[in-house]
Amino acid sequence: MPEITLVEAVTLALARAMAEDKEVVLLGEDIGVDGGVFRATDGLLARFGAERVFDTPLAEAMIAGLSVGLAAQGFRPVAEIQFTGFIYPIIDQILNHASRLRTRTRGRLTCPLVVRSPYGGGIRAIEHHSESPEALFAHIPGLRVVIPSSPRRAYGLLLAAIRDPDPVMFLEPTRLYRSAREEVEDTGEPLPLDRAFVLREGGDITFVGWGAMLKETLLAADRLEADGIGAEVIDAATLKPFDTETLFASVQKTGRCVIVHEAALTGGFGGEIAARLAEGALTSLLAPVARVAGWDTVIPGLRVERHYMPGENRILEAARKTLAFA
Repeated sequence: MPEITLVEAVTLALARAMAEDKEVVLLGEDIGVDGGVFRATDGLLARFGAERVFDTPLAEAMIAGLSVGLAAQGFRPVAEIQFTGFIYPIIDQILNHASRLRTRTRGRLTCPLVVRSPYGGGIRAIEHHSESPEALFAHIPGLRVVIPSSPRRAYGLLLAAIRDPDPVMFLEPTRLYRSAREEVEDTGEPLPLDRAFVLREGGDITFVGWGAMLKETLLAADRLEADGIGAEVIDAATLKPFDTETLFASVQKTGRCVIVHEAALTGGFGGEIAARLAEGALTSLLAPVARVAGWDTVIPGLRVERHYMPGENRILEAARKTLAFA
């Protein structure tokens, strides 16, 4: 199997989905001729034609509205928003229409659309290019929120998202686009949505993260292992609906949990996970649940960004404090 990057895995999944289903169409700013700002759709215009891969004006609300209309008429649109900092104008269409179409029509219509967007920090971009708004979208009933953390998971989860009958927000960690390679076989096999992945097993503490933050989390787990501490690392992957079963099974074994995300702490999805632990696994906990997150400020750009992003040392500090609680 060839080793490819995460962004190449996205391209591979899009091409597979389009080859298998003529109703899959791609739209977004500069995704056709230029192949997207990160080249995630590179070569797809030439392969599938302008009727299925088309550039749009710089109008995110229009992209979302057009996608809802296409989905309601039997297409499976995959819309790209260039950066999540530009994604907020689509909330009206996603919240008031896409996520409600099934219930509004009593199941007669569904809205099988996917919104893809580069997501998160780590590339030292300017303001509006490094947002982490996953909690905003996770709060919308009827909308799935999926965040891959590796090329293989990007391929399988994107295929599953495109085939899903309901809308999916698919956030792609920009920092991971070209930072690592992994063997990915183009079999067309999806990965299950709504399921978390246990990346590493351990019996002393549970780490929960998603997207690019899993890199630092796994490094912290390596350092704990050197001290004889077994850390279990869970990739949430789908935040909505969240796989509580996998989380509870891990915490029942370890008794301790640290949640890691780069979005701001207040209102972040880590708070939802902590609440679920309090409601459903409180008697298994041996220490308070800890959260390691971004600061409660707009993520700064350029060289200042590194002071915002949660790092390996902050994760380790939270883990050791949790482990020391008696």
